[in-house]
Formats: sequence, C-alpha cells, structure tokens
Amino acid sequence: MMRQYELVDRVRRYNPHVNEELLNKAYVYAMRAHGTQKRASGDPYFTHPLEVAAILTDLRLDDATIVAAVLHDTIEDTSATREDIERLFGSEIANLVDGLTKIAKLDLVSKRAEQAENFRKLLLAVVDDVRVLLVKLADRLHNMRTLQFVSPEKSGRIAQETLDIYAPLAGRMGMQGLREELEDLSFRTLMPEAHAMIVTRLGDLRRRSGENINRIVTELSQELSARGIDAEVTRREKAPYSIWRKMERKSIAFEQLSDIYGFRIVVKTIDECYRAIGVVHTKWPTVPGRFKDYISTPKQNDYRSIHTTVIGPGRQRVELQVRTGDMDEVADFGIAAHALYKDGKAGDLDALTRESRSYKWLRHTIELLSEGDSPEEFLEHTRLEMFHDQVFCFTPKGRLIALPRGATPIDFAYAVHTDVGNTAVGAKVNGRIAPLLSELQNGDEVEVVVAAGQVPPPAWESLVVTGKARAAIRRASRDAIRTQYAELGRQIVTRAFVRAGKTYEDDKIRAVLSRLARTSVEDVLAAVGRGEMFSGDVVKAVHPEFVPVRSAGAVAEKGEKGWFGLKKAASLVFKIPSAKEDASDAIPIRGLGSDLPVRFAPIGGAVPGDRIVGILTPGEGITIYPIQSPALMTFDDHPERWLDVRWDIDEHDTRQYPARIQVSAINEPGTLGLIATVIGESGSNIDHVEFITRSSDVRDVVLDIEVRDLKHLSSIISQLKSKSVVSKVERING
Repeated sequence: MMRQYELVDRVRRYNPHVNEELLNKAYVYAMRAHGTQKRASGDPYFTHPLEVAAILTDLRLDDATIVAAVLHDTIEDTSATREDIERLFGSEIANLVDGLTKIAKLDLVSKRAEQAENFRKLLLAVVDDVRVLLVKLADRLHNMRTLQFVSPEKSGRIAQETLDIYAPLAGRMGMQGLREELEDLSFRTLMPEAHAMIVTRLGDLRRRSGENINRIVTELSQELSARGIDAEVTRREKAPYSIWRKMERKSIAFEQLSDIYGFRIVVKTIDECYRAIGVVHTKWPTVPGRFKDYISTPKQNDYRSIHTTVIGPGRQRVELQVRTGDMDEVADFGIAAHALYKDGKAGDLDALTRESRSYKWLRHTIELLSEGDSPEEFLEHTRLEMFHDQVFCFTPKGRLIALPRGATPIDFAYAVHTDVGNTAVGAKVNGRIAPLLSELQNGDEVEVVVAAGQVPPPAWESLVVTGKARAAIRRASRDAIRTQYAELGRQIVTRAFVRAGKTYEDDKIRAVLSRLARTSVEDVLAAVGRGEMFSGDVVKAVHPEFVPVRSAGAVAEKGEKGWFGLKKAASLVFKIPSAKEDASDAIPIRGLGSDLPVRFAPIGGAVPGDRIVGILTPGEGITIYPIQSPALMTFDDHPERWLDVRWDIDEHDTRQYPARIQVSAINEPGTLGLIATVIGESGSNIDHVEFITRSSDVRDVVLDIEVRDLKHLSSIISQLKSKSVVSKVERING
C-alpha cells in the first residue's frame, strides 16, 4: 500500500508547490474512515482510493483532484458526510467528492433502461466540473485492473459496460491511452481466447519485424535531421482490441492488416510539422487518399495531428503521424491535458471550459437531455456520436461543422440548428443540387434549402446518423402528430358543445383541467382526438348539468339493397347534408396529408362524392368509410366513435383517393393488358392486383386503384363494362 510520503512525492514530481499538509490530512482521514473495510481481493479497501489517486498523478492533476480521489468513497461507504468534508477540506473538494458520490450511487451494471437513465445522471453530475469525470474514469480503470477478483458473471457485466460507455467516453474526451487500457482489459475479460490469440501474434510479429522497424525509425530521424528539423521519431503498435475490431469489421485475417505498426514524429512547432511532411513526401511516394490534416481541422476531442501513409523502406506501407509536443500531450491525455502541470505551473481549467472541443461536446450532449428524449434514446444517440469517426464540412459562410462519417445533408442541417433541419427541403453540396440523403465528404460546402411550414418525414429518423438529428426528427414527428390530434379534438369538442347548445372557449376548458386530469387545453383536445376521452365528458366537466348521451348516434341498419339507413334522431352523430343544407358543423375532410390524422377504409377506401362517415379509432385518428361499407356494422355498439364528416375538396384539386373494383373477364391472353390500359388512359393508377380464378374460362381481377372522385370512378367502371372481354364490373367496400 502506498505510504503518505510516496503520494506526496508523486505529486511533487510535477508540482513543486504541492500542499503537503492537505494531502497528508486527506490520507489520514480516508484511512481512518475506511478502517477495516476490505475489497474483493482481500486487500484493505483504502488501497483503492490510493491507486485512483496514483493514476491521476500520472495525469499531473491539481491537489484538489488528488485529494478528491483519496476521499471519493468516504461519503458513500463510511459514516462521513458532505458537511464533514466541506468543514475539513473546503467547498471545492466537497463538491468534487459529492459529485463522485452521486455517480457511485448509480448501479450502472443493470438493465438497459436503467443503465441509460444512469448514464444521463452520470453526465449531469460531471458537467459542472470535468475533474469529476477524470476521477471517475481513473476509478473505473483501477476497478478494471482488479476485475479478476470479482465473480465471472459480475465481471462480464462490468467489462461490457466499460466497453460500451466508459472506454468510448474516455476516447471522446481525447484520453486515448486510458481508452486503450480500458478496452484491452474489457477485451481480455469478455473474449479471453481472442485476446490471447492477438497478443501471441503481436509478439511473433514484433520479433520478426524488429529490424525493419528500427530501420524505418533510423531513416526517418536521419532525413529530418539532415533538413534541420529536430524531431523525436517513435514507433507505435496498434492495441489488441483495435486489431480485433478491425478484423471483425472488415472480415479479414490478422496477416492482412497493414497498419499494425505506425510511426510518430514529434517536433517543436506547427511550421516544422508541415516541413516534416514535405521531407517525408519527398523521400517516399505517398498512398493516395491517406493524407489527413487534423491540425487545420482538429477533431472534436481536441486531437491535432497530420496523418499520412507512404511506401517506405522495403516497399512497405508506413503510417505516420506528425505533431508538436503539445499536440502529443493532448493526444495522450485529452481533456486532462488542459489541467496538466507544466514547468511547475497548473493548467488553466477556465481555458478548458472556453476552448476544449471535447468539453463543448459534453455540454452539447447535456443539451440533448433537456429536449425530452427517453433514456434509451439518449444512450443510443450518445453512443452513436462517441463511436463514429468524423468528416468536416462547411457552411457557405465558412463555418466548420464536424459530423460523424456517413453523415448526410440532413445531419448537417440539424448540426447548424434544429429549426434548419426541421424545415429542410433540399441541399446544395459544393454548389450543385444533391439528394438530402447523399453521404458528405471531407471539405464539402453544404447549403441547406428550407421552406416554412415543412415537417421532417418520420422516415428520416432511420436514415440519419447523428444523435441530434434523430432526436429532433423523432420530436418533430411526435409534435406534428400531437398537433393533428389536437386539431381533430378541437373540432370534435367544438361540435359537441354546439350539439349541447353551449359555446366552446379555451378558457372554459382551462378552468376544469384538474377535473379532466390534464395539464393543458392541448392535452385535453389531443386526448379527444386520439379517442382516449369522450367529447361529452369534456362538455359535462364545463357544464355539470349536461348529461352526455353516448347511445345517440348513427345506427347502421341494412336495407334491401345493402345500403345503410340513418336514424332520424335529433342526436345524430353524423348526417349527409344536401347541397342546400349547412354542413358547417361537420368535420371537413381533405384527404391524406392534411392537418388532421385521416386514413381511409382499408378495404375499398372512399372517394369524393361518396356519402361518408368517420370512425374515431383510439391512437390512429379518423378512418373514413363510405356509408355503404359493411364494415360499419362493427361499430354499431360504439356510437360515440362515429363522427359527422364531409368532403371539403376544391374543384381544382388533383389528389387521388383509394377505391377497389372487381372485374370479371374472359381468361384469355391480353385481357389483363386491356384492363390496365383502360385504367391508365383514364388517368388512374393501379396500386395492387389480385387474381381469383372462378373457372378455366373466367377470371376475377381485384384491383386497388386511385381516382379523383366518384364521377371518375364511375367513368372507369363504365369504360371497362364496354369491353367485350369483360362480363361484370363492381365496386367493393369491405
């Protein structure tokens, strides 16, 4: 177990002004607080916070963070309180320990929904002070290093969670070294055989390639030195988990990998970075398409470097990274690099908040929390954004937009602003009109074309790749559907008030919201529109003396010719007005895509000119049936679902509506073609065809077609009947 003086010495190595008294006090307090507590390994529990603190000293963090690491389990696992910590160590350290305690209380090793909710809480806990996240990641790293002492079932869950959440989060914060160790430890636990295989092959490759690797390092160093560039050239080896993931993703064998070894050139200035690239490209031929400049366009986790691949000594592909010393620190330590002690001086945490791209990403992620997504959606979205590589695109004004690889102009639009995404109708990429679903490439300039009143199609949700776009599309779709139901509910309730001899006003509904168990007028109207609340109950809530008559309505009665009669009661739920009658109290129907949630009868549909009735289906809106439809008998016992509706079609409207016909025709070559020709030449479209063979000579053809109105349908039927091969044509309503 680490001694007091050893902890102080670790901090003094990078901070000569270490507060030795504070560290000693924290050491003694935590040791006494944890007392005889033991870990699963049998070691004293106090060894764990000490090891967490040691990990953070490797990151050269400030005294407050180291002290918080030593104390991080005291409030959770001992009798110590937040007040005790604040009294003894001050509010800054107390806030850090309290934030870590909130995270420690989360059982992240749990079912997906619980895990997602806890992930939300984790990010909320760290957003105020990023040092909380740094301690938490160090805490997880030490737990992973001692995972062998935990039961196999629990260790598997912890390792999977580390691979799913903590390792990507460390990577998103730019802490690549920590990420790789977390991934390696998880990989070893979850797939021990695969891990052992990769490690063995890496060892074999290391022995075989040692001489050639040294040759590349030597030649690079000599070439740069000869050009007056003082550079440190080192090799790097791809981590086992990264190798495994690439083998799985590309379905290739270990021997087919060409990027297991790479080389890093670290220079003093940005100017020398580009000079070094010039030397390398002059010496060896480049591999096309393998040059990436992350200095001019850094990644969102603050990573900056130039990547290139050349054909080096021995005709081998050599991957190179060129960066400055400061960039190298950010690449290794990520977000923690802003807090590093350099030359005995602490890093600027205020600068971290202002300048760090990874911290801005963390803030952006928290913004998603406030926009109403479910925990599962949030976890899905953040994981999407953590795992993807990036492309860099520009607005016409030169604003840089970083997106995951595979992003589309729709993703770009939502990255600019949610309102831009919601109203997007088109895009220009590099000045040319491009599909909204085209994949963007590095350097593309994207101009989004918008239109007021546009609502994103729900299908977009499955086609975009960014979490923000998916969340916004899902939200906009929900809002649009809710608005449709609310509008339908308003019309239903308004007419219910009219039938009761009352006047509808929003204020009257607002006054009885508690009686209706809703929080807003829109909630009430949407509930009526969805069929979850009876309109008569809304009237009764406002006028208690009113008695809703649920049995009143149009009761279908089958006549001699199969048509339905209507009861001539004063409380008819629907009526079919004549041209001279005032139909203003009926709900106007304009067809699909209107501002109401409308659909047509699944069998046979309905067309303008039909006498129609609306059936309110809970959760689905209005289904429009022709009055002759036998399906209406199903709703005889639910008259409260019948709605008074009317067609409201402009004479110049070109929309078409669904209808079904059955044609009996002679079964001979060319018959189907003749039927299709008649329908097509009449300006109709065939959606579906079904054949029913009555005999070898006669075949029935059932066709779902689209027509403008009843006159158009009647004309098609008449033309079909005039053909010699057709014996019978009739319209079908189910």
